[in-house]
Amino acid sequence: MRQVAMRLHTREQAPREGEKPADAQRAEQRPVARWTPTPEGYLNFLVESLAVYEAMETIVNDEANAEVYGRFKNSGLERTGALKKDVEYLCQRFGLTAPNAEGPGKEYAVFLTELAKTAPPEFICHFYNVYFAHSAGGRMIGRKVSEMILDGKELEFYEWRERGGLDESLTRVRGLLNDTAEKWTREEKDRCLEETGKSFELSGQLLRLIA
Repeated sequence: MRQVAMRLHTREQAPREGEKPADAQRAEQRPVARWTPTPEGYLNFLVESLAVYEAMETIVNDEANAEVYGRFKNSGLERTGALKKDVEYLCQRFGLTAPNAEGPGKEYAVFLTELAKTAPPEFICHFYNVYFAHSAGGRMIGRKVSEMILDGKELEFYEWRERGGLDESLTRVRGLLNDTAEKWTREEKDRCLEETGKSFELSGQLLRLIA
């Protein structure tokens, strides 16, 4: 999954492995230094992101899904608790009221909930790309945006303290993903890889809220 995902990055996003030409009309594909983030836009991004992570965590924590997704419970990568704290912080700092998630995050959450019922390989593709992309490029974006509008403050969204920290959690989950995929048929593996483009499309709509 990583190889396919990296090929869908632009050179700006992944200088050594990115292959996709950047689209100047898509704000999220411009260099982060050229983004124009605002507190309102960033708050909206966090709220919509929360909807996505809540959907992910609800799916893997649901006892009805235990046989398929239960091994990904309490992975250490969960972000909902951190996002709730960050939403509260931005509201207090800038005197804002958190909006309801009614945009791309809500739409992504609904999509994931339905996908998980019928297409586990495709859902696992989104699970991988959402969590692992946030732990890499997402952290870089978080630092840059923080420098622009938060005086360098690090948000909880970009801190991992559960189960040994980020590196241990990534290693553990990567092993679970590999073990899961080994049990799939060739067709299921291909379906998982082919879903990568959809994952990037939906995640890009979230980043557009900041850019």
